[in-house]
Amino acid sequence: MLKHAEDILANALELPPLERAELVESLLSSFEFPSRGTIDPLWAQEAEDRVGAFERGEMAAIPARDVFSEIENSSYS
Repeated sequence: MLKHAEDILANALELPPLERAELVESLLSSFEFPSRGTIDPLWAQEAEDRVGAFERGEMAAIPARDVFSEIENSSYS
């Protein structure tokens, strides 16, 4: 890895977990995946299915603050 890339990685690893996740998503989105046209609609359907399950009472919600707190306190941060 080039020194410049190593510096960027070192800086990125200092970010909080949520910001690192957003950075990863941005980087991955910069690539053109041939299967993306297939995958995106599947993820959209999955999201709709989960919302439906929540609305029918088949799935419980976890407050975002609890999720982010757990991420911040995990050994992965």
